[in-house]
Amino acid sequence: GRCRAVLSGRGAAIGIRAVPLPRLVYESLQNKKLVDGSEDELLMIGNALKCNADDSALTAQSVLDALLKSLCAFDANGNALLESNVLTMGYSAKAVQSSNGEIYIPRKEERPKGDEEEATIFEGMDEYNSTQKYIRKGLVGSTPEDSTAVVNSSAADLAALDIWKQDMRGSALAGFQLAMRAGPLCEEPVRRVAVILESVEIAVTKRPSESDNPKQYRAAKDITGGIVVAALRSGIRCALLTRPARLVEGHLRLTLHSSLAGLGSLHAVLSKRRGKVVTDTMVDGTDLIRITATIPQAESFGLAPELLKKSSGEVTAPELVFSRWEVLDEDPFWIPTTEEEREDYGEILMNGDLSTGLDNNALKYIRMVRSRKGLMVDSSKIVVAAEKQRTLSRKK
Repeated sequence: GRCRAVLSGRGAAIGIRAVPLPRLVYESLQNKKLVDGSEDELLMIGNALKCNADDSALTAQSVLDALLKSLCAFDANGNALLESNVLTMGYSAKAVQSSNGEIYIPRKEERPKGDEEEATIFEGMDEYNSTQKYIRKGLVGSTPEDSTAVVNSSAADLAALDIWKQDMRGSALAGFQLAMRAGPLCEEPVRRVAVILESVEIAVTKRPSESDNPKQYRAAKDITGGIVVAALRSGIRCALLTRPARLVEGHLRLTLHSSLAGLGSLHAVLSKRRGKVVTDTMVDGTDLIRITATIPQAESFGLAPELLKKSSGEVTAPELVFSRWEVLDEDPFWIPTTEEEREDYGEILMNGDLSTGLDNNALKYIRMVRSRKGLMVDSSKIVVAAEKQRTLSRKK
């Protein structure tokens, strides 16, 4: 997904793209060499990011070299921050010289011609369209006809590139780390995502002087580190939500012993909690069965008391050990649309187009986590008419 993060005050904007980062590709970036089995995934991400500068054939090694050249940072959760070559070379770094000191913001409904503010509205549109053109060239983006782009850039564009490298790039890294530490769904860490910085637009003004050099131009509005961090954090979250998102849940491995009489209740409890039996073997010399199963960590609360109660003591207390992380392949934003789906799953009329969460474990987990953390939950009741409320209990 893509997003254009506009800084507070509309003094600058940063183009952001977020794409999935496969595990083997992340390990190749860590080791700076090809990992066994990563060729297909490298070619897939290379085609998505257009890692070939010309019409040459795309190879796994060339894609890895392009990613390593653009790599800025990576964390322990499988995420990476990349800077596009078109931004590093200055192709997509543009300066906007507007009368109000702001960049161009596309509007849904443009004002009619003849308006007095028409000129102000369209200031910076050329720079905006230019950055969009270079963004479409992909991660590498350098073509033979663009080889003189930096040489022919104006002094204002060179000043914008200098402002980006000296004042904004370090804060962009901090914004990336904050966005990966707390994701948009339930403020939990994000895993296996590559964030690409594609373009930057900065509103500049010219200092009064005779010579024409980059030092004559400065940012029209103050660009502090906190503003860049907040804008990039919000932009990455927006880019993640423009494409389907999935939860990654922890799974526990449980080991327990059960008699033949307790197998029925054991399987009933595990199936209700989305558990899966891996192995079941007889213990030599006894009538007990040793069972190994996996269960989602969110479903493991209160498991031991329920097993003992349902089986009347025929099942021992389970031993729980962390097993692995697994993607929960359910869309948390699925909304019932047809009449049959609305009859089966219901609908929330007071809060707009929202799902009730019936038979949707992903949405149920998101609401549970957000409610526990004190965050806003979409299924919470909204008061429509506050003056019509009354209490049924009487205080004596």
